Amino acid sequence: MGSHKTFALDSEIITTLANKNEELHNFMETLSHSLAGVQHQLTQSGSALKSAVELLEFANNALDIKDEDEVTMAPAFRLTMKPKATDNMDHLMVDFNQERQLLQNLKFLPVPRAPEMEVGDCLVLDNTVSVAWKMPVEDSKIDHYILEYRKTDHEGLPRIKDERCWEVVDNIKTTEYSLSGLKFDSKFMNFRVRACNKAAAGEYSDPVTLETRAFNFGFDSSSSHLNLKVEDRSVEWDPQGGKGLESKVKGKENKGSGTPSPKRTSTTRSPAIRGGRDRFTGESYTVLGDTSMDCGQHYWEVKALKDCKSYSVGVSYRNLGKFDQLGKTNTTWCIHINNWLQPSFAAKHNNKAKSLDGTAPGRIGVFCDLDSGQLSFYNAETKQLIHTFKAKFSQPVVPAFMVWCGGLSLSTGMQVPSAVKSFQKAENGLGGSNSSLNSMAQ
Repeated sequence: MGSHKTFALDSEIITTLANKNEELHNFMETLSHSLAGVQHQLTQSGSALKSAVELLEFANNALDIKDEDEVTMAPAFRLTMKPKATDNMDHLMVDFNQERQLLQNLKFLPVPRAPEMEVGDCLVLDNTVSVAWKMPVEDSKIDHYILEYRKTDHEGLPRIKDERCWEVVDNIKTTEYSLSGLKFDSKFMNFRVRACNKAAAGEYSDPVTLETRAFNFGFDSSSSHLNLKVEDRSVEWDPQGGKGLESKVKGKENKGSGTPSPKRTSTTRSPAIRGGRDRFTGESYTVLGDTSMDCGQHYWEVKALKDCKSYSVGVSYRNLGKFDQLGKTNTTWCIHINNWLQPSFAAKHNNKAKSLDGTAPGRIGVFCDLDSGQLSFYNAETKQLIHTFKAKFSQPVVPAFMVWCGGLSLSTGMQVPSAVKSFQKAENGLGGSNSSLNSMAQ
């Protein structure tokens, strides 16, 4: 009896376990099916979202165009995205038919073509460069032009690896432009231009190279008087400069004389290698330019600083003696301005002086024509002639300056002004100037 009861109990337990196993199997199948459905929904949702984002970005970029004449601004997208917890993701789709039609109707501005430089209309005159260009075909959508330029010492097409960067002039409304007040410290300048409309800038024109050659020099500080403080473009009187050393030299070599001896023999050294004991000394408060001239036409300007008591401006041979004063030798030509005690304004050469009418201008232009043997001085503001020397320069000359109690500022890199060229041409046509000092008695 006991064995029969045990067998019945075991059968009941096995039946119960079998039923539970079947229920668990069915539950796992249901769960797996549900997971598969969720994964499918996630895939569909991600694909729909990615497509919507891409289309939104494209439409937003197109709508950034602000030209109301060309583009009609669209309203915000009418999205109908209302997420629901269902097995189907079709309700998340967006209807872009209206926006697609809008994008198809947009009118995009074409990129402007490259302008063409009008080389024949480009002009370099009076340190001003005027450039002109044209469009290859008429384009009513051009809004403005951008001009770029740079200085270079290389002729021909611009070099990619040039030492100077391009300068930019933006928002030019016409097909020409002038750059004025330039310092021509390079042999050439490159120019190029591009056209712009409301949407984009076009390609650059083929560049043009214009010659901008001019006379450039600075002060030669190695030979200047110790009482002169010299910088690249200015010189000032400094009463404390070289004090003691200069008085000792002056007392030894020029004792008892307020002016240097005009009979002293000039050296043949050039300012470029002068220095030490060969500096200008004594009463010769002189500094020369660091670049010589042996031919051609050259122009520079000098401005007297405030309260300058005495100064001279002119040219000299390079072998000027260290005690020699400008205008007191036959190798120097200058105009001298004295505002101390008895004011005077005179042209000087070979220790001869000719008084000049009026007062000295604040800014003096110096024109040296080595080819025709002329040295002329002008009022730099009005270009009115002050004086002209006629001379047969047998050697190269350098700019020369004397300063006492005050200072001078120098402007170089200047073309010969057109007014000066015209005046000189007229003067030469009339047989030359009558301002020469060569025949004056001492």
